[in-house]
Amino acid sequence: MMRPAPWIALLAAVLTWPAHAGLFDDAEARKEIIRIRDEHTARIEALEASSRASLQLANQIEAMKAEVAKLRGDVELMMHDMESVKKRQQDFYVDLDARLRTLETGGAGPTAQIDPAAESRDYENALNLLKGGKYAEAATAFDAFITTYAGSSFLPSAHFWAGSAALQAKDIARATQHFNTVVNQWPQDARAPDALLGVANCQRAMGERRLEQNTLKAVISQYPDSAAAKSAKQRLGS
Repeated sequence: MMRPAPWIALLAAVLTWPAHAGLFDDAEARKEIIRIRDEHTARIEALEASSRASLQLANQIEAMKAEVAKLRGDVELMMHDMESVKKRQQDFYVDLDARLRTLETGGAGPTAQIDPAAESRDYENALNLLKGGKYAEAATAFDAFITTYAGSSFLPSAHFWAGSAALQAKDIARATQHFNTVVNQWPQDARAPDALLGVANCQRAMGERRLEQNTLKAVISQYPDSAAAKSAKQRLGS
């Protein structure tokens, strides 16, 4: 058998070389495409994970804000309760001193006696109704307390909370009456600034904006160092 001439073998090698080179280029291109695809996929997955984390963080922040607002409301109620207890203690000692002086001078004591345990129980029951969001029931309970314990040292607080409950129950006239009672009968009581602010809230609910502004100004002028005055200034400024 005759061997092919050297030039024929060389020609065959040259003719087949471009095909091998093309196959090599295609493989490299596929590798590069796969690499770019994997990089983009990884970036997309990272962005999706970051978005999910941001959404979860936003939801957590909103939940924390709601919890803080609730805690602020609870703290405010507790502070009012503590002020009521403190005032009741002061009134108790004043009343005790008066009774002792009456006995010492041989005067007649009071004809009506108040059961302190029942008084505290009824007041707490009404306050718990308010805390539980049962505003109409709370207003009725405070009204009953005011009628039953007409000489109670809790009366300023009872009228204030009765007004707050009535306002929440949309009974504006009833709320205004209770708030005005605190302002007019106990202007130096710790509840008075908030009660006057409550009057402004009732006026706002009735759409009486001019009266509301005048009442807010009265809160600032009559109780300049109170938290109610600070709220009044913010409302007037807005």
